[in-house]
Amino acid sequence: METSNELIALAGNPNAGKTTLFNALTGSAAKVGNYAGVTVSVKHGEMRNSHGKALDLIDLPGTYSLSGGSPDQQIARGVLLGENDKIAKPDLVVCVLDASNLERHLQIALEVIELEIPVVVALNMIDQAEKTGLRLDPVKLSEELGVPVVPIQADKGKGIIELKQALGHPFPPTPEASWEKGDEASRRAFGLQVAELAARRPEAHTSTLSDKLDRVLLHPVLGWVCFIGIMFALFWSIFSFASIPMGWIESLQDWASGTVENTMAEGDLRDLLTQGIIGGVGSVIIFLPQIILLFFFIGLMESSGYMARAAFLMDGFMAKVGLSGKAFLPLLSSYACAIPGVMAARTIDSPKERLVTIFVAPWMSCSARLPVYLLLVPMLLGGSEGGAKQALIFLSIYVLGTLTAFVVARILRGKLGPDDIQSHFLLELPPYRLPQWKYILRHVLDRAWAFLRNAGTVILGIMILLWAATTYPKLDSDDPGEVLSHSIVGRVSVAIEPIVKPMGFDGRTGTAILTSFAAREVFVGSMAQLFHVNEADDDAETRNSIREILAAQTWPDGRKMFSPAAVISLLIFYIYALQCLPTTAVVARETGSWKWGIGQFIFMTVFAGLASLLVYQVAKLFGLS
Repeated sequence: METSNELIALAGNPNAGKTTLFNALTGSAAKVGNYAGVTVSVKHGEMRNSHGKALDLIDLPGTYSLSGGSPDQQIARGVLLGENDKIAKPDLVVCVLDASNLERHLQIALEVIELEIPVVVALNMIDQAEKTGLRLDPVKLSEELGVPVVPIQADKGKGIIELKQALGHPFPPTPEASWEKGDEASRRAFGLQVAELAARRPEAHTSTLSDKLDRVLLHPVLGWVCFIGIMFALFWSIFSFASIPMGWIESLQDWASGTVENTMAEGDLRDLLTQGIIGGVGSVIIFLPQIILLFFFIGLMESSGYMARAAFLMDGFMAKVGLSGKAFLPLLSSYACAIPGVMAARTIDSPKERLVTIFVAPWMSCSARLPVYLLLVPMLLGGSEGGAKQALIFLSIYVLGTLTAFVVARILRGKLGPDDIQSHFLLELPPYRLPQWKYILRHVLDRAWAFLRNAGTVILGIMILLWAATTYPKLDSDDPGEVLSHSIVGRVSVAIEPIVKPMGFDGRTGTAILTSFAAREVFVGSMAQLFHVNEADDDAETRNSIREILAAQTWPDGRKMFSPAAVISLLIFYIYALQCLPTTAVVARETGSWKWGIGQFIFMTVFAGLASLLVYQVAKLFGLS
């Protein structure tokens, strides 16, 4: 980052309020969370000190130490040491410390002081500290550390003026460490000594609201009951409340397609716009409301402090499969979309655990699979959508994908072996707080925009290529099925029928599977086109029409083509197949190697095919075909 302004870096532990302070100083609204590693990249902004001088500000990832191996720790250390090619070495570091947890938070400040960079300490959350009866002495703390100390309350804007004054010119001198530099034991002993001098605690401990809530939410039994209830409410809300805005998007898509059809002459360009661009990208954007709701609830749990408790509860269970509680947030995020889940794995210290988490994240059934499930599950029940039985099958689908992911994680973790440097699951439980609605809203909007930007670039390109493959070479016919069969995709489907037939599928279903490698939800539209189903104004009506047509299909020998065995086989394939090329690209970027991205794609596709084959053949033995 090239700039003529002097550069200030914000450093500190997760939950210290670093990003809140960044927002207060710059006026922007980065994401705030109460879970380790929520900030997994460097944020940039500009601020002005009390004299009006412009200063560049960067918000480093929250980290407990500068000596670990996780990407967030490496990023923070690289920037502070001036080893980052894109960011200059900071001229000053503001260490943001949680005043109510001074003993733990002082350690990162002492590490920064050892780097011989000018330092200012922002003593944040003084209101929380005072509520617990803690009495702080910022002057004494400043004397012991040899750096300016400014008490602040970032979320309320208190102390911001004083902090800007501390950042005036000239910057404070470079501090000198009064402990043995590089010696962790010496540093820790000094930190405890300073905390004892600068923070006077009440003689008797009084239970806070957080303590009382944790007696229930972290209870060995009640804690799990609450956790399961919260997760159930989360997913029920997503699937229930998202239906209204999804309907709006469907109407907008129909209006856009209708407008193009009414204003343009018939031809390839019109088909490209309506089928390739509006239809293709629209089939992806339709799931934006579900993704927005999921990230809203994730932001709510992070901001309130519950996300750390959920990770704590999950740590013991996930340890059995070779993961830790830090893998919980990436895997939870993957239920909406695997891409943010894969990116969230940056916070995991262990490189091998991070690889395993990235590898299995796509098996958390994302929202893009829902159209396929909504089409196929009612076919097993011989009725329309809805009902307790359908809900039970949906739950079973999610459980099956998750349990398989954990089994594969256990096997893969064992194959990779232990890390060269032992890592530990270190998690701070922040006090419960009222959600910061402004920052949650901003976070949700950022995620939504990232999703739309992806839909407008990578997915748009894939859908255009897919449209071309299903259109050319052209055939002079009014039969959509014949046109598709004559196209590149249709010819490929003839070639693959011998491969997919043992799984219970014909060439047309195989073609629909091929098209859905661009986006899983494309499968429904492809099936409608391949089996000559006229799409209705309502998606539910279209799905019912498709089911009726599919139920009437037979093999040449008269057997039902979409028997229970075939439908179950198709469901199994979609539970396991990695049909999301953008995810493969993100995995390659996050792991630093296309070997992992392509290897994951091949493994999951082959696994899905073999699982589908096995299920179909076993189901045939029980007379379900």
